[in-house]
Amino acid sequence: MRERVGPVAFTVTPLNSAIDMLLDDSQALLNNQRERGYAVHFCNAYSVAIASRDENYRKVLGASQTVFSDGVPITWVGRRLRPDLRDSWERVYGPDVMTGVLEKSTPENARHFLLGATPDVLSSLEERIRERFPAAYVVGAESPPFRPLTADEKTSQDARIAASGATMVWVGLGTPIQDFEAARLAERLPVIALGVGAAFDFLAGTTRQAPKWMQRSGTEWLFRLGTEPRRLAKRYLWGNSVFALEAIKTLRNS
Repeated sequence: MRERVGPVAFTVTPLNSAIDMLLDDSQALLNNQRERGYAVHFCNAYSVAIASRDENYRKVLGASQTVFSDGVPITWVGRRLRPDLRDSWERVYGPDVMTGVLEKSTPENARHFLLGATPDVLSSLEERIRERFPAAYVVGAESPPFRPLTADEKTSQDARIAASGATMVWVGLGTPIQDFEAARLAERLPVIALGVGAAFDFLAGTTRQAPKWMQRSGTEWLFRLGTEPRRLAKRYLWGNSVFALEAIKTLRNS
């Protein structure tokens, strides 16, 4: 089931169903029961705002069959739009999905590759995964340079991911870069490529996560803005304003 909020068509599903689907598809790739993977996008108010202004980004999200509701405001608008989907239109938050998948992972159903973050964050993330999810099989990790890769660098990176035997590539490069990269990887390799952004920092323990009550109430952005005001001011102040306009248009046109 897909429903549109602003210019983005969201995959409507409960969180646990999303986790189980990803693991089932990963196992199918591992057992050669699937030939192709796909990109997974976790979109929030900021993503909708960017998509409303950036045609290329809009096309990337539009080409994907798996765009989850990463932000609580998306679910608010969606449930108002489709009251009949209230029970199934849950927040499918990137960090929660990554945690849920790792909790249920074994070498028989998933092989994970971590792509993104700084070397220090990536090292901490690998250590935390080993401690919290000992059955999860991490087959590789890379911290790419903070610049666009050359064609040769992309080819080399893709070859290393393919050689690792990964079925799931977690991409933590920030929005919207990670969405373009996830789409590119899924096109080139038989993997499920997931753009999970801050999940790397949260799971590594290098960035504090908002309290659960703020996550549930849709005020998580205030917590993050307070902890990183210079980096996130534009994202939230501009993004939330544009999203509000898109939400109003969506509800008016329903």
